[in-house]
Amino acid sequence: MITVKSFVFSPFGENTYVLSDETKECVLIDPGCYDGNERKMLSNYIKQNDLKPVRLLNTHGHLDHVFGNQFVFETYGLLPELCREELPILAAYPEVASRYGVPNAQASPFPEKYIEDGEILSFGASRMKAMWAPGHSPGSLCYYFEEDGIVFVGDVLFYGSIGRVDLQGGDYETLIHSIETQLMTLPDETVVYCGHSQKTTIGRERVMNPFLNRR
Repeated sequence: MITVKSFVFSPFGENTYVLSDETKECVLIDPGCYDGNERKMLSNYIKQNDLKPVRLLNTHGHLDHVFGNQFVFETYGLLPELCREELPILAAYPEVASRYGVPNAQASPFPEKYIEDGEILSFGASRMKAMWAPGHSPGSLCYYFEEDGIVFVGDVLFYGSIGRVDLQGGDYETLIHSIETQLMTLPDETVVYCGHSQKTTIGRERVMNPFLNRR
């Protein structure tokens, strides 16, 4: 049984997730902790719950989702794991942070291994499936826990909306195709944890999302 802890970090209001199970191992998804207070919030939660971080997963490499990658590496010795197609986005992160006027952004370490579409990832007693969903960025990944009925989608899908496509590597038709062929194949009751704002369900977005009801 997965326990999901979420934090809203940085001026971008990014959702950082810590996932743990009964073994006390945990996975960090998109650590967006930007300043010392936010990093302390993240590490305090892990310490207070006696968790052992074993993986750092990025859904994609945009700055607000990787602010904390270096902190996680320094604190827990974990390098980020993400899709190979996302490497140019991750490499451009310091320049993009400067362009946005974001000071003191810590450059992210680079992965030693990459995640493939359909790959089964594990931690503790839990398993998840990586789903390649480009369009918001070229290497966006979603992480689906079938047994728990939850999926972490980064900026691919939102409550009543979809991710931006005006950033590097973005493409509207590609994003819609990814959502329809990857996420909309999941059961309606699947809970969707987004990269920003509130969670939703596949069923709600299938019926209510205006971007998915164009025809």
